[in-house]
Amino acid sequence: MTEGPLVIIGGHEDKEGERAILKAVAERIVGGKLVLATMASRAPEGYYETYSQAFAGLPVGELVELYVQDRAEAHDPDKLAVLDGAAGVFFSGGDQLRISSQVGDTPIEARIREIWRTGGLLAGTSAGASVMSDTMLVRGASAETHRIGDLQMAPGLGLVRDMIIDQHFAERGRIGRLLGAVAESPRVLGVGIDEDTAVILEGEAFCVIGSGAVYIVDAEGVTASNVADAKPERALSMTDVKLHVLSSGDRFDLAARRPRSAPLS
Repeated sequence: MTEGPLVIIGGHEDKEGERAILKAVAERIVGGKLVLATMASRAPEGYYETYSQAFAGLPVGELVELYVQDRAEAHDPDKLAVLDGAAGVFFSGGDQLRISSQVGDTPIEARIREIWRTGGLLAGTSAGASVMSDTMLVRGASAETHRIGDLQMAPGLGLVRDMIIDQHFAERGRIGRLLGAVAESPRVLGVGIDEDTAVILEGEAFCVIGSGAVYIVDAEGVTASNVADAKPERALSMTDVKLHVLSSGDRFDLAARRPRSAPLS
């Protein structure tokens, strides 16, 4: 079996204009059933109506909502049945800890993984993007220099390995906290995604779509960092860190940790 595509969105995707990202989602489920998973929000009212209008006229055969109020509901056969026949699952925004803590290691997560592992699409926006990595950013100051000890990270769903994903990236000035995350774990790539921007991950590479940029922070070649030795609250220092900035049509090879020169066809 071939794993399906992952559409990882930086938040606030266009829902009324060209809808490039939502079109990419719809085109990859070939008119099939799409499950809108809204459990990241404590108040999901209105999400279904918003996305129902946003996907109107696009090749989505059926849009249904899956909401899990608490972890016990993730074991409810009626909740699980919502995923029957799904061609894809779309995680909406909110709090990524609600997704991982409510459905992690439950029948709901197992069924979602089964959909993906048998070729189905998984998409996530904002919190739904961050939760796809094996280690996810949960808290950290935005729009300022990273301070040692400021970050809170937690296990995600582990759909993407060796990558930490941050969202609303340029809009909220999150370069500092992404640098802090990769300083703590240089083997992983830091991927910051702007609003109305997404990476579509298929196999060992992803392409960029949308109106913004994707920032890739690679600390593999870092020669010095104070992250382990500095006192809490001290500003991070790190030398020889590599940064790539990609926009729509650009591609990135995860195995080589390099952008691909060939344009998106």
